[in-house]
Amino acid sequence: MTLVTVLLIWFAGWGLNVWLANGPMRRNAIAQGAIPIIFGATLLLIWEVVVAGLGISAVILPAPSAIWSTLSGSVPILWADFQQTFLKGALGGYVMGCGAAFLTAIVVDRYDFLRRGLLPVGNFVAALPIVGTAPILVMWFGFDWQSKAAVVVVMVFFPMLVNTVAGLRDTSTMQRDLMRTYGAGYWQTLVKLRLPAALPFVFNGLKISTTLAMIGAIVAEFFGSPILGMGFRISTSVGQLAMDMVWAEIVVAALAGSAFYGVVTWIERRMTFWHPSQRK
Repeated sequence: MTLVTVLLIWFAGWGLNVWLANGPMRRNAIAQGAIPIIFGATLLLIWEVVVAGLGISAVILPAPSAIWSTLSGSVPILWADFQQTFLKGALGGYVMGCGAAFLTAIVVDRYDFLRRGLLPVGNFVAALPIVGTAPILVMWFGFDWQSKAAVVVVMVFFPMLVNTVAGLRDTSTMQRDLMRTYGAGYWQTLVKLRLPAALPFVFNGLKISTTLAMIGAIVAEFFGSPILGMGFRISTSVGQLAMDMVWAEIVVAALAGSAFYGVVTWIERRMTFWHPSQRK
């Protein structure tokens, strides 16, 4: 019976999405925006039916309704965790790391010996596992959000640096020769030609870093934090077998990460509207 219900739900959602995608409403923006919502709702409904129908223990996999109940009933706790992990640790480290990487990229681009010496070191540091660096930084900077921000800085710095340096070197010889023909100096060429041309690369680094920032801040809390934070709550809730709270924190982290990525993408579209990747 459970299998039949799952199949009915799946084919109903599939048929509705096919109709919206290819039917008379295929050019309607609202209808097209509803497609991923319907798809997600279909998966959640199947999840609910499978858990209830097969009697799966909440310790193994709680139902979406149980997760929603915990989510809606624990708003103060989740909000405090969100502030600690995202607003302080992830966002603070993101701003410091990406800002420092951007400024360093301009210096590295100016002096070629720095590019040859620093970028290989950056690739080495970027390959270091977070589970190895996070405990060290927690010991250095303490158990509060500062150590989590430090972990985020280490994680986002070199991806941002590499992308920005690549963007600054993306202009062609003809473009640079034309600027010299106009009598433009280094800083004029940087501001009016090379930085605008590097923006797609810069935003690529910023978007990659949004994901790394969330991962770094949450994982760093596994190695020590005050009695709040997403990573702390996930770790302690797993020990208490409160998997509904674990999933509630995962939902909050996913929503925050998606919104963070979406904001950066929105800014990118406004600032690089001239780039072929943004043209429809």
